[in-house]
Amino acid sequence: MVRDELSALDYSIKDIELGKVTLNEDLSDKKIDQVSMMLTENGFELIDDKKSRIINRIKTLIIEYIHYDREKPDHMNLSDFLAKEIGHDYSYLSTLFSSVDGITIEKYLINQKVEKVKELLVYDELSLSEISYQLGYSSVQHLSSQFKKTTGLTPSHFKKVKAKKRNPLDKV
Repeated sequence: MVRDELSALDYSIKDIELGKVTLNEDLSDKKIDQVSMMLTENGFELIDDKKSRIINRIKTLIIEYIHYDREKPDHMNLSDFLAKEIGHDYSYLSTLFSSVDGITIEKYLINQKVEKVKELLVYDELSLSEISYQLGYSSVQHLSSQFKKTTGLTPSHFKKVKAKKRNPLDKV
């Protein structure tokens, strides 16, 4: 949708991926306002300050990492992965994220994992043990504990009642 809208406005797109568009040209303030209005009309927003771009990049990387089977680097924890991908020290990223979003990167990661668990439970194709392994939990008990702490339900109770609907990823 974003690609189509920008093309309709005669902008030349260099690269486009989840949460990020790179154009082949710099935009004047008037053109930035035009793009911002187009995005807003389509339910998106333009993120143009550096701190917001970094936070958006952190969220995008975590979402891709959890929900879209992004290739997970061997022997690299999330903090090292984020620092490498974004090019900033993890302590800076963590402090920035917490100060702007009001939660830690770790809590955001847990919320994303819980949403993925909900999705997989609703699809009912994997056992809890398989889900635990797929999402990198140390045990089914750890997954269950985190799930209950976040949702108030055990995974098995959630699976039975499906009362709590899944949240859109941008609302987690």
